[in-house]
Amino acid sequence: MPSRDNLVRAVFLDRDGVINKDVGHLSQVVQLQVLPDAPKAIKRLNDHGLTVVVVTNQSAIGRGICTEDDVEEINRSIAIRLSEDGAKIERFYYCPHHPTEANGKYLQACQCRKPNPGMLLQASRDLGIYLGDSIMVGDQITDLEAGWRAGCRAILVGKDRNPDFWEKLGSGRQPDQVVEGIGEAVDWILKDASLEEYNKTDRKA
Repeated sequence: MPSRDNLVRAVFLDRDGVINKDVGHLSQVVQLQVLPDAPKAIKRLNDHGLTVVVVTNQSAIGRGICTEDDVEEINRSIAIRLSEDGAKIERFYYCPHHPTEANGKYLQACQCRKPNPGMLLQASRDLGIYLGDSIMVGDQITDLEAGWRAGCRAILVGKDRNPDFWEKLGSGRQPDQVVEGIGEAVDWILKDASLEEYNKTDRKA
């Protein structure tokens, strides 16, 4: 992993339920609904020099609901919609696999499907991200676990959770912050004390 001397700090975002409305298995562009506060929130991260990366489980591919081309088209559409407001996703990573409910080559217990940290680790290698100073934002326990396993902090989107939800946290660890949506998550990230240290390091580079 890159050292802190060549620091790139990232915010990892889950896709469905964080950037766009979760409609179940999003399989066609016509179903895509980017959440109203997502473009502005992501642009604020961009403006502070933070690398924004999407990491998303897309088992709909493995289940035969859609193809990899469909998912890539949806991701391009999200990128275009965000760009209209000056926001940028550095890269999209998706996992098409499922360990028990997929077909053919997609039927596997992989390291990229969250809660495993494979997508975050790959992004770190590809983009020079220092995971120890990065943050995962997601709406599922699997997002939190993937972030923690990669060495990141983790923010949970969605405050109204029943007790069973918290009991499923296998690590027993609690989110670093619980927020209503991506806008509130970005508020917390940008108020984070370590961001000041990051900006100083970034300016010296």
